Amino acid sequence: MEKLRQNSLQLLGLALTDRQISALQIYERELLDWNTRMNLTAIRDPDSIRTKHFLDSFSCLLALRDLPPKKLIDIGTGAGFPGIPLKIILPKLHLTLVESVEKKAHFCSHIVEKLGLDGVTVLVARAEELGQLQEHRQKYDWAVARSVANLPVLVEYLLPLVRVGGRALAQKGENAPMEAHTAENAMKLLGGQLRQLVPVALPGVAEERFLIIIDKIAATPQPYPRRTGVPAKKPL
Repeated sequence: MEKLRQNSLQLLGLALTDRQISALQIYERELLDWNTRMNLTAIRDPDSIRTKHFLDSFSCLLALRDLPPKKLIDIGTGAGFPGIPLKIILPKLHLTLVESVEKKAHFCSHIVEKLGLDGVTVLVARAEELGQLQEHRQKYDWAVARSVANLPVLVEYLLPLVRVGGRALAQKGENAPMEAHTAENAMKLLGGQLRQLVPVALPGVAEERFLIIIDKIAATPQPYPRRTGVPAKKPL
């Protein structure tokens, strides 16, 4: 964990406290334990968890600091990434975790309870459903996702949840510039506008990483998001 502490400081200027390190240790231990019984994540060794899960989640700060979130929704969170690590370092954040696979959502609820995290809601749901519900539609400062879908599909999941003036954030790999280009029409249709691509260099990780940041500049038209499964089958 000392290496994670050093990398967080060097990469992000983030000084992890002893309490935060303790929470991450519990998170890591529970993730490794649950992974022996169910497939939560393909990353299964401590060093990779600390870099490819924890530090990668923290890297969202490179985008979030410019518009600090009060309410953030994490779509397709899986085992809680990036949402739970962000909550650990941003304790005042009101966080909603969305996961369609029940066993993964159950793990997230377990970690939230184990760490005593307040202001966190875990939902077993699809983003297309939430985007049409009054209590979620255009209610969040930020909607984030990591490795959930190609960007033309992903923006239809994220942008309907973001308030005008808020932003969407997609964590992507080396194809991010191409995905951003192909998603420009979808962004415009849904009330979004590409703000910037931020490169992220994780220590010891050869693959290129990017944060794709999208401004919500206009309300999303009522027909969007379309019903469950349609965005993936017929991208905008």
